[in-house]
Amino acid sequence: MSVGRNRLLVVTRVAAIDCGTNTVRLLIADVLPGVGTTTEVVRTGTVTRLGQGVDRTGRLDPEALGRTLDALREFAELIAAHDVERTRFVATSATRDAENAGEFAGAVEEILGIRPEVVTGAEEAELSFAGAVSVASGEHPGPYLVVDLGGGSTELVLGEREPVAAISLDVGSVRLHERHLHSDPPTQAEIDAAAADAREALDRAAAAVPLGETATLIGVAGTVTTLTAHAQRLPSYVRERIDGAVLPAGIVLAAAQDVLHLTRAERGELPYLQPGRVDVIGAGALVWFEVVSRVLAEVEAAGGELASVVTSEHDILDGIALSLR
Repeated sequence: MSVGRNRLLVVTRVAAIDCGTNTVRLLIADVLPGVGTTTEVVRTGTVTRLGQGVDRTGRLDPEALGRTLDALREFAELIAAHDVERTRFVATSATRDAENAGEFAGAVEEILGIRPEVVTGAEEAELSFAGAVSVASGEHPGPYLVVDLGGGSTELVLGEREPVAAISLDVGSVRLHERHLHSDPPTQAEIDAAAADAREALDRAAAAVPLGETATLIGVAGTVTTLTAHAQRLPSYVRERIDGAVLPAGIVLAAAQDVLHLTRAERGELPYLQPGRVDVIGAGALVWFEVVSRVLAEVEAAGGELASVVTSEHDILDGIALSLR
């Protein structure tokens, strides 16, 4: 790509890997050094449920480890085939909490030739913010509240060009499912217990992050994108309809409530839902309902109005890729 007459900007091909509680994902992208833009080459991922049982046992399950390492072997082949120059592997909530994370790190290094970084919740929040805002900042007003709703944790980050306040909460789709939602469909008592768990966490978030300053609420990660597809009643997972979608807050809340109360069989019939999310999407929907409700209330209390919610496919993966420029 040329700039001016004689100056060339040489792109760097990078690979970003996000290893979360529920999914492991890969982004291969071309990055313009110093500019902060990426061109996607490959974006893929799979549900491996690395965090299976970690909330209860404090350890990574051997079967979950095996599934995740199998996925990473496939990623290694893609990275080699696309002549990647730099790779960064970021592990988040489940790995942070596991006593045997060192065993996992050694196996990853054997497969990929790099040591995984087990990032803090604050670092995870910053990467998610960077990824989401790299696209949204030109289309929506700030301050932005980026919410990364994962399997083991949920990050809330407020800022414009840079984060000004952030928090990572040990509340996610896998954790709340394993803690509370055991019936099919969940009972009202189970829902009430999970909601109380989420609200207690959001009380801590509101004390750390001025949620009422939010001008644009951006949700990222699999729970949010799936609920966006559900709200639009898509015939399949159509990324072009999901990425950048702006939905009325009431529609978002209704979609979350609908999915929460479905049976497992009914969730399994949703054409845009990854099979590996069937059991935990209800808990994720509950968390998203509580987050959106709380942000709406905080903005209104501050004298503002937040009528809609933005969904972004650009998230921590993009933030990791941008960090390699």
